[in-house]
Amino acid sequence: MSSRNPTALTVHNKSKVLDIEFDDGASFTIPFELMRVYSPSAEVMGHGPGQEVLQVGKREVGIAAMDPVGNYAVQPTFTDGHNTGLFTWDYLYKLGNEKDKLWQDYMDRLHASGLDGDSGRDPANAPAPAPHVHGPSCGHKH
Repeated sequence: MSSRNPTALTVHNKSKVLDIEFDDGASFTIPFELMRVYSPSAEVMGHGPGQEVLQVGKREVGIAAMDPVGNYAVQPTFTDGHNTGLFTWDYLYKLGNEKDKLWQDYMDRLHASGLDGDSGRDPANAPAPAPHVHGPSCGHKH
């Protein structure tokens, strides 16, 4: 059960950020790009430790829809079609609270893959995504 609940959640499509305020007084502005590259989905996180998939070319990603999931999460549909991540209130709090560290980790991973931050973030320079491989522990319906 989430210990924090949002009191306000605003999607800003022009500036490509999510503003979220919590009942403990904390408020965060989270870029859509950060949400997309840290989506809590199997496509991004993999199916276990060390299976994370670096997301590239997401600088211009927007949010086409934001659907509530019970009283504990939202499920955004990103403009690149990704819509399988459930963002719990605690996860959004973590993204907001650790935004600077997470952003630096993302830039470091782009650099380690041979891309500098700008070219790795630019949709025009992003390689085609690798197909998702479903293994026996995948959990997806086939």
